[in-house]
Amino acid sequence: MFMKTRVICQLCALSLLSGIVHADVYEWVDQNGRSHYSDRQHDNARRVNVDPGISYYRVDKVFDGDTILLSDGRKIRFLGVNTPEVAGRNKSAEVGGEQAKAWLKQALEGKKVSLQFDVEKEDKYRRTLAYVFAEDKRHINLELVERGLATVNIYPPNLKFLDVLLAAQSRAEKQKLGIWAENEYGLRSFEAINDANYKGWKRVSGRISALKRSKKYSYLQFADDFELKIENELLPLFPDLHAYVGKQVEARGWINKQQQRYVMLVRHPADIKVLTQ
Repeated sequence: MFMKTRVICQLCALSLLSGIVHADVYEWVDQNGRSHYSDRQHDNARRVNVDPGISYYRVDKVFDGDTILLSDGRKIRFLGVNTPEVAGRNKSAEVGGEQAKAWLKQALEGKKVSLQFDVEKEDKYRRTLAYVFAEDKRHINLELVERGLATVNIYPPNLKFLDVLLAAQSRAEKQKLGIWAENEYGLRSFEAINDANYKGWKRVSGRISALKRSKKYSYLQFADDFELKIENELLPLFPDLHAYVGKQVEARGWINKQQQRYVMLVRHPADIKVLTQ
């Protein structure tokens, strides 16, 4: 029994090491038939598959409603969601930003979290992309959406929790929770978009008048000066785009101004909703 317990303890210790530094664990048997374990390779050793379990990390700082700093120095950007901006260098505060940050600070700052990942591990800013879970297993990304503090932000190929996030957003929107009670996040006609109000996450509506294509993008046009842009490599996610032509739709996302045109980049069909005719 003592020998069995000692082996289990060795494996537990090495599994923690494996989880921290991604080391392999090796087993070998000596001339007396006793098993030994190490994170270093030995002659005639075999690699052992060890499940290190869930690792937890302390949250040192909350930057805003969807970005935190862990005690190991990693900056975590929450996957699948977006909260309004808080005031900072080169950016203005958006309605709901401080509320999301305050809730996240109360929920996580100084506490421990675990992470789950999707296809992409980092964004272009070198932030770690993750779904964040509290010690009591609460899915924090999902809870932000459920409370109306965040919108669903779809970035293929990271679609792991998309269905539950979209369902939570639909419930929050129907109940007018959080940002869904604010005029700034209301639906407006594309014709009402201008240089003074196009910035930030928007919901716009209009009738799709034409479909145009280039080598890299497809464009669903409300008008010559306002269009929805879809990367052609994402088209397998969408129905035939011709099905949108002539339909009244709502589109969600960020608008950019390119020369004299307004362009909203759309990454997933959930960002376009066909409205009742």
